[in-house]
Amino acid sequence: MSSDFPIELSDIGKTYKIYHRPIDRIREMYSLKRRSYHADFQALADVNLAIPKGQTVGIIGPNGSGKSTLLEIICGTLTPTRGTKKVQGRISALLELGAGFNPAFSGRENVYLNASLIGISKEEIDARFDQIVEFSGISDFIEHPVSTYSSGMYVRLAFAVAINTDPDILIVDEALAVGDIRFQRKCYRRFAELQKAGKTILFVTHSVDLVQAHCSNAIYLKNGKISSEGDPKQVIQEYLEDMFGPQSPDERNLAAVFGTSTQNRDLDNSPELDFQSYDDNKPDTERRKHGKDDLSIPSDQFAERQNYNAAEYRWGEQKAFFYDYKLEEGGGNPKSFFSTGDRIRLAAKVFFTTSLDRLIYGFTIKTVDGQVVFGSNSRSREMGFFGGESGQTVIVNFDFVCSLVPGDYFISIGIAADDDARDNIAIDRRYDAICLPVVGHVGDFGVSDLSFNLHVDPDLNF
Repeated sequence: MSSDFPIELSDIGKTYKIYHRPIDRIREMYSLKRRSYHADFQALADVNLAIPKGQTVGIIGPNGSGKSTLLEIICGTLTPTRGTKKVQGRISALLELGAGFNPAFSGRENVYLNASLIGISKEEIDARFDQIVEFSGISDFIEHPVSTYSSGMYVRLAFAVAINTDPDILIVDEALAVGDIRFQRKCYRRFAELQKAGKTILFVTHSVDLVQAHCSNAIYLKNGKISSEGDPKQVIQEYLEDMFGPQSPDERNLAAVFGTSTQNRDLDNSPELDFQSYDDNKPDTERRKHGKDDLSIPSDQFAERQNYNAAEYRWGEQKAFFYDYKLEEGGGNPKSFFSTGDRIRLAAKVFFTTSLDRLIYGFTIKTVDGQVVFGSNSRSREMGFFGGESGQTVIVNFDFVCSLVPGDYFISIGIAADDDARDNIAIDRRYDAICLPVVGHVGDFGVSDLSFNLHVDPDLNF
């Protein structure tokens, strides 16, 4: 095996036997005719990899694509069903933070226990013990049983052991940053030190900005197979297009969904929010009674559109409701992900089952963990109230500049009725309905992009 490739996999596959009932295992074991009572589930298939020494490789893919299975096979905690694996060097793995810890033991005892499981001698841990404890930041509790630790203390100690044992190969499964912000900074600093020392690093993540920021190579796993491998930017693009739909208008022309038979009705000069009347003659409707009128009620098209989040939270009376949308960049080009600085328009179609007035349209962007980045509505913008007649369709346009650092965000939109008490009546609120992936300068961090610039002026007279 070449020392230039510490990890080599050839035709690796992993198949699990799925039994629908526990008794089927026994029936299969004692079947005289060798009858099968299981179904095969292929977690990995035909995986071939040769990872050069010193590379940092990010592994991305949807849930269930085989990412964790691949890491476990490389670590040796899982045996492949077929294929060959060659791994050279000491591996330190964070497949599951705290794995190998005994809650009844003290923090000190668990440091030695965990280190011994990855092949590190007591003498070596003696020399590194103070460094591990200092990195974890829990020196005051190192003699206490781990069962008394908070979850944050627990994972900090586990991470400190794994990342401070001078591994040749570091493997991290969804745990690159743990603990509070100061501990996270230490984690990333140590991560950079390992890269500079020429260590081979593999990590699984759903955060494409982490892959773009830290990796020299990326792997996209899809249905247990390697869909693409190579330059992180290209691999990420394929992953995002698979997750959120193709970026090319030729592949998915959303403009056609909204038709051309619109009549603009300029209700306000604000570029942030307006709406248009729309005569919907599309066949994607269903008939149902509503009061005295037999209305043609549009079926909800959100699930058919790019970037839709099926885990949205929706409520309201739905006397008027959002039923379709498109995301565009610049001059009207449909896109599935955007760059920092892009001007974005979200056009959302609203149908009225009842004549309404005094309506408010709202818009919010949040981070994945629910932090509100920006929110506004037509009332706070002093745009007056909107309305619509029964059977009418309007298009509400939310226009904004993507002043966000790279990352994943969610868009919420809503319709409310003003009741003079500022305690609005929800008509249709769709929270986190639309995914907004943002790419850009990978060195930036935080939430908001401030168009930052820096220069040094030699003139001291200021």
